Amino acid sequence: MNPKFADLHLHTHFSDGTYSPQELILQALKKGLSAISVVDHDTVGGIQPAIDIGKFNGIEVLPGIELTAEYEGTEIHILGYLLDYQDSRLIEKLNTLKENRVERIYKITEKLNGLGIKLNPDAVFSMAAKGIVGRLHVARAMVKEGFVGSTFEAFKKYIGDTCPAYISGFKFTPDEALSLIKNTGGIPVLAHPYIIKNDELILRFIDAGLLGIEAYYPEHTQSMVNFYLDFAKKHNLLVTGGSDCHGDAKPEAKIGSIKIPYALVEELKKAKERLS
Repeated sequence: MNPKFADLHLHTHFSDGTYSPQELILQALKKGLSAISVVDHDTVGGIQPAIDIGKFNGIEVLPGIELTAEYEGTEIHILGYLLDYQDSRLIEKLNTLKENRVERIYKITEKLNGLGIKLNPDAVFSMAAKGIVGRLHVARAMVKEGFVGSTFEAFKKYIGDTCPAYISGFKFTPDEALSLIKNTGGIPVLAHPYIIKNDELILRFIDAGLLGIEAYYPEHTQSMVNFYLDFAKKHNLLVTGGSDCHGDAKPEAKIGSIKIPYALVEELKKAKERLS
């Protein structure tokens, strides 16, 4: 049998990606993937369409989400796999996050206005369409309106974490994010751990319920991958990985650029069974 591969970190236009669920499935087929996971930011809207289209095309879709948390000034992204994406408690929390994200856009565009960049909030919302709006939509709107030459420039000069038009959004504590995922039957996994730059924090999150780590990631060097694989083995963590594809919004992050063995998907499912 041919080996099977998965990419477990993909975004759709239901958050800040540009691919529809259908386009994501077609891209997955082109890349020879057997399984993917839709992990949109703070929304589960893209999961069911992807599952339905995936079944028709022979692509397995794992339900997922990516939640943003903050710990002592450090932003932490936590992936939730195989969660009950129709859970009413989860939906209620996500609706609150959606409202907070809209308010944040008004505040960011107000700051940009003070810097001489007259970006209409509606231009940002049109980029997001019906999806969850975020800073990447601001950056894309700034490019479209000619204020900057690239989304990278928008973040670098204006809306990045330490820049003049930055506004902090609502963030869970890591404990809250971990609990929300676990209480809805999901497997919490730390996304792109290299960003944290403090491995002691990971130990703290393990104590709080973290069950996995994203060892395979485009910006992880091979030495980083090896380190996190050893770390996972030492601390009995599940291992995942993915491309963090956002479609045309981040063209350098191509779907399937990270392919993990399907055996790691099977380990996630076994962990899910143990928790049930």
